[in-house]
Parts: sequence; structure tokens; C-alpha cells
Amino acid sequence: MHSGQWPVVSRQQATSRGRAARATAHYPLPTTHCSLSAAYWLLLAVFALAACGRSNVPPGAGQPMTTGRGGVARPPQRIVSIVPAVTEMLFAIGAGPKVVAVGSFDKYPPEVRELPKVGALIDPDIERIISLGADLVIVDRGQVDLQRKLANAKIATFPYALGGLDNVGRTIRELGTITGHTWQAALVAETIESRLSALRGRMAGLPRPATMLVFSREPGGLRNIYASGGIGFLHDVLEVAGGANIFTGVRRESLQVATETILSSAPEVILELRYGAVFTGEQIERDRESWNLLASVPAVRHGRVYELVGDELVVPGPRVVDTAERMARVLHPEAFAR
Repeated sequence: MHSGQWPVVSRQQATSRGRAARATAHYPLPTTHCSLSAAYWLLLAVFALAACGRSNVPPGAGQPMTTGRGGVARPPQRIVSIVPAVTEMLFAIGAGPKVVAVGSFDKYPPEVRELPKVGALIDPDIERIISLGADLVIVDRGQVDLQRKLANAKIATFPYALGGLDNVGRTIRELGTITGHTWQAALVAETIESRLSALRGRMAGLPRPATMLVFSREPGGLRNIYASGGIGFLHDVLEVAGGANIFTGVRRESLQVATETILSSAPEVILELRYGAVFTGEQIERDRESWNLLASVPAVRHGRVYELVGDELVVPGPRVVDTAERMARVLHPEAFAR
């Protein structure tokens, strides 16, 4: 497979799902990054929107346009996606050529870099979306006002809802149905689910270290620390990777954590996700040393503070299995040595 491209499969592969699932290549890592602050606020905006009410979604949202003879539904031909995870899904299932514009934070796959940008979750450019002749717009489900405006313009929307790890395959299949790429979507979803199942099996029976999964903090210090709560895709990925989330009892996708809470929770592992910029080894090491201020925490005392780097780590899209496998290799290197 050429670097930077999604795997290409045939219909014959799709009918032989077991072989195809094993043969499908890993999705490659991204090569560009947005600014750290932008990526950080994007992730918090996603969590905030996910916490908003889901009611009052305009009629027809999430449905393909109904046009043509007899009002028969037809797959969309001009798609705008302002949700990075869904953009990746569209390209993974072969619907990429139908995508005519993306959001400001879309960086992957490489093809999206050349597409027009129409704002993002907090600043969508509806006038430009309309001018591009979009017939389907991928939005966050919490963007109720945007959905109403698009409905008034007779443009269908697909309201994406951030959920747990199982939502990845479910969303991929829904997109396949709507875009006319049903069998391709089924193959991609089944490949992801097969790899997750294999990883769960590999982690079975291993001790599950108490882990704090950090996705943001101020560089060079221990202020404004945000960690995964006990629900959502980050929590689910950690569980698949063989970790035990120390905040599993907190029914939120994210929470701001004080150092006092970290001291009392005593995590055995601190796993920190770094994304949104290009980091040097010196920067990473300097930031890791910040945790030495909490020398009594078991993770710090025993040298089990790890940092993973990559934008894909916080995108619940087709590469989520790669993220789970990277976490598992850090948490349980012994499982990959045999």
C-alpha cells in the first residue's frame, strides 16, 4: 500500500470477510499537525458538545437527500465534513471523492489538505457550505443551530454523536448506507472490530495497572490537567489496551484533575497523549520530568510515566485500533515479546 493512502479492497475481498480482515493493512500515521492550542480546544469543544442536549434536531437530519423521480433517496454526491473522525471514515470506505470540503482541523488523510476549509465545530461557515453545492453536511449532533440553518437551505445533515468505542463501527456502517458504500463500510468496520477483539484476547489474564490517561495539560508544569473519565472512546480504548482507568467511576468523558486528586488516586501508570504539534525528544523529556513534582505517586516513583505522540490518538476514527495497540505495547510490553 502506498504511504498515506487508505487500503483499497475489492468486492471479492468483502465477501471473504475473515481473510479480508486479516489482510487489510494498518492505517498510516499522519505527517502534519495543527497548533497545540487549536487541537486542545477542538478536543474540549467536542467533549462539551457531546454533553449538550440532543433534542430539537431538525426533521430529516442524518438522512440522505431525497431527490429524483418519485422522491427516491439517492446517495449524496457533494459532501462537506467538519468532523475529523467522520472525514477519515468517509475516505476509508471509498467515499473520499465525494468530499468537496472539510473542517479547519481536518488533516488526514493527506488528500484533505487540498480541499476547501469551511470552519469547524465552533465557527462553521454556512455561506461557503451552501456556495459549494453541498447535498450532505457532516456536523456534530450538538450543533443544533447549524442543523436548522442547513435544513432551511434544504441541505441534509448527518449529525455525528461522540460516543464510546463501539460507536466507531456503527458510524462507519451508517455512512456506508447513506453514501452507497455499504459493503466497503462493512469491511472496514469488521476489520476494526476483529483487531479490537484480537487485542482484547491478547490482554486477557494480564494484570490491569491503575492508569490515569491524560489528554491535556499546560506544557512544562502540572496545571490544567485534563484526563479521561469513565465513559467515552478514550476510556474504552484504555480498557481494551489492558489498563484500568482510575476515574472509571466518573461518568463523564473528561475531567479536570487537581494534583491532590492524583496523589490520593495513586495511579500505577500515567499515560499522556501528545498531539497537535511536532514535538522534539527534548520537549517530551522535559515535559515528562514535570511529573517528578509528584514523586510519591507510584507511576512516578517506578518510572511508569509514558507519552504517546500523534493526532490520531484523539480521533475516534478508523485508526483507533492503532491507538489501542500503541497503548497496549506501553502498558504490557511483555505481551508483545512472546
